[in-house]
Amino acid sequence: MTSATLRPLSIGEILDTSFQLYRRYFVTLATIGVLCTAVPLMMDVYIEASGGRIAHLGMALFSAVLLMTLNSVATAATVFVVSEGYLGREAGAGDALQFAAPFVWRLILAQVANFLLTFVGTLLFIIPGLIVLVGLSLTPPALVVENLSSTGALGRSWRLTKGARWKLVGVFIPLFLILVVPMIAITVVVGVIASIVGVAAGADSSAASVLGAAFAGLVQMLVYPLFNCALTIAYYDQRIRKEGFDLEVLAARLRAA
Repeated sequence: MTSATLRPLSIGEILDTSFQLYRRYFVTLATIGVLCTAVPLMMDVYIEASGGRIAHLGMALFSAVLLMTLNSVATAATVFVVSEGYLGREAGAGDALQFAAPFVWRLILAQVANFLLTFVGTLLFIIPGLIVLVGLSLTPPALVVENLSSTGALGRSWRLTKGARWKLVGVFIPLFLILVVPMIAITVVVGVIASIVGVAAGADSSAASVLGAAFAGLVQMLVYPLFNCALTIAYYDQRIRKEGFDLEVLAARLRAA
């Protein structure tokens, strides 16, 4: 994939390109995921193994805050890797994590604002909440690629998605069906099997919770980057359609030559 191939994409092409980039940079993206998820995952496993979240409320809250922070690092780093790859450049995990650091707090604020706006919209008979959710979905790549403020990225996403929100729904639904539904199903199956084995062996039922927490964390490491791949490609697709971004890149390459 090089910048010379930039062009408007259909829903199927956005998904195909996302999977291509995910496979191509799997090691880099997995490294980012492991580095950003390992500590919160180990904390969650420990919490589940030693009495649950109620018994360790302080540690559970700290783990949640740490996970939100490191997920923001992973999001920015993934957007950087995918963006560089889509534009015909290469980026390693170290470079991506270093690049991601300045965006962390802005991404957290944007995520909190996104959640609150979606929640309020959902209270208004659900549909407005879905519109807000889709309309603000391109906030992370907009914030990282264009170095925007939290509110600036929210507004930028809303403008970019105008007139294309049904298309984005068409991108998200297959990803949900392909990734989230099987993940939930497998996690439930693993939990049930662990419970049955634990009961048969006379072990404590908390083993199922520990195994479920560990498995869910491992799956998240593999699944989460693909969503960010799709969001990043959809972001560039909207810029190409609305702003002639492909011509802008071509002109920059000609000037550099």
